[in-house]
Amino acid sequence: MAATPLSSMTGFARDGGTLPDGTSFVWEIRSVNGRGLDVRLRLPNGFDALEAPLKEAAAKVLKRGNVSATLTVKREDRAPPRLTPDPAALDQALRLALDLAARIPGCPPPRAEALLTLPGVLRAEAAEPDEAEEEAKRATIAAAFTTAVDGLVASRRAEGAKLADILTVLLDEVAALRDLAGTEAADQPALHMARLRESLAALLEGERRVPEDRLAQEVALLATKSDVREELDRLSAHIAEARRLLKSGEAIGRKLDFLTQEFVREANTLCSKSSSTALTRIGLELKAAIERLKEQSANVE
Repeated sequence: MAATPLSSMTGFARDGGTLPDGTSFVWEIRSVNGRGLDVRLRLPNGFDALEAPLKEAAAKVLKRGNVSATLTVKREDRAPPRLTPDPAALDQALRLALDLAARIPGCPPPRAEALLTLPGVLRAEAAEPDEAEEEAKRATIAAAFTTAVDGLVASRRAEGAKLADILTVLLDEVAALRDLAGTEAADQPALHMARLRESLAALLEGERRVPEDRLAQEVALLATKSDVREELDRLSAHIAEARRLLKSGEAIGRKLDFLTQEFVREANTLCSKSSSTALTRIGLELKAAIERLKEQSANVE
């Protein structure tokens, strides 16, 4: 069974079409890094009912990332709505106008066009919505959203393929530095012995010798405190696990994020135990490589 390709959390896709009434629309979906999955939709007025089912559809194929989807509908210019008088409002306005004209000597009767300009007298005829047409619109928009999400998945996988190559190179760099650290750490016991002898010679100024067995005990104690073999062994195990995760192709982002924190822990301990400039330098290079690995791992779904 082939492994699922690695996916990034960064991607972009768009898809659109035409509604049954001739109105054009377009979806634009983009995603960036996120600790979990957060899908946000920006919908024009009248399409709010689509939000819940579309979020649910996106959650079936996306595991992590901050996803933003915007629906743009280009509304065509249409003829103005047909106006019709409101009988009750017109009767009320007419009575008031006639009463007022009767109370003013010589006042001409109210004019029809003046009455029609009064607020509330005229109203636009509201067409009854065609539910079948509205359902067809929603279905068309939902289908385009699904296509756009599929495009986003493809985009994230394309980015994931590049990301897998970058992570492989970084893991190779970390492994090489780990091997250098192992070689350099092998000389630490001898280095401790030489330094301890020099320190004792300076303190005693040749007055008396320290028994070799006591000297060996002190060196062994120091060597134990500065032994980095355990850290190097754990680092090798972490590298092997990271390689396994990359080959598995699963949604490994959270696992890889945790693993890189363990990488950092071992590198910090190695630097703190170092007793040579060379090993410290390797440890610092190792920390820098691990930091780059950690930054890139944060992009994995």
